[in-house]
Amino acid sequence: MLPTEPNTPPNSRIWRFIHFPLVLIFIGFVFVFGGQIVASMFAKLSPPLKGTPVSVLQATAFAALIAGAYVAFVRLIERRPVEEFGAAGWARELGAGFGAGLLLFSAVIGVIALFGGYRVVGTGTVASLYPAAAMAILSGVVEEIVLRGLFFRLLERLLGSWIALALSAALFGALHLGNPGATVSAAVAIALEAGVMLAALYMLTRRLWAAIGLHAAWNFAQGGIYGIAVSGFKQTGLLVPSVQGPEWLTGGRFGAEASLPAVLVDTAFGVALLVLAYRRGRFVAPMWVRGRSPA
Repeated sequence: MLPTEPNTPPNSRIWRFIHFPLVLIFIGFVFVFGGQIVASMFAKLSPPLKGTPVSVLQATAFAALIAGAYVAFVRLIERRPVEEFGAAGWARELGAGFGAGLLLFSAVIGVIALFGGYRVVGTGTVASLYPAAAMAILSGVVEEIVLRGLFFRLLERLLGSWIALALSAALFGALHLGNPGATVSAAVAIALEAGVMLAALYMLTRRLWAAIGLHAAWNFAQGGIYGIAVSGFKQTGLLVPSVQGPEWLTGGRFGAEASLPAVLVDTAFGVALLVLAYRRGRFVAPMWVRGRSPA
């Protein structure tokens, strides 16, 4: 299956240069970053909404604005339909991804609890769901657009699926090194479990809906339901837990994402997705193997 190609006008050196994958990655980042700047400006103008139901709507609006910046990039610069955000079946894919994210993180917590690392000692309030949901929506949309919609997709067109998978997973892990409680092992865990799994899900569907749903549900379940730190950032959830045990079991201060159970459960799921994608012919050979120009 060939990668998504831009619509390059024939005999145009300028458009051939613009449509070179590395150039497109840079331009795409500028578009998305511009959308984030506009969203942050609106956030500063609005009254404090954190911890309210309206904050979830605000986060959804900001996520839509940033997604709109990506759509503008694809339409204006790549000059093609935005297949990654195709309307047909979007709710089914988004819902399936969300359900998978909830089940996967619940399985991880189940394994940690089985070995004595997680125990519920109380309950929170429904209000704790609002900031968790807002953060999950924004992180799910923005990170999937940047890491899978731009970085992985365009690198895949140039270097092929395997190299793009390795580089995008490594970048995803490295981007978490600045988070509270982050360690090299935590970054490696993120790269293996989430970097592989989410790229594989994009490869399988060639759309962003399922990956966004899974990413958002994973973060929401982790912080909003189980009260675990999300990538080092503390969260208050519906459940108040007592987390104890070695870091390999609990993930330590960074959260359960850095735990061995998370690595085993999610990497296994990611590998299963890769096998399915391979069997369905979703892998892309490098440009030099395909014998085609990248633009």
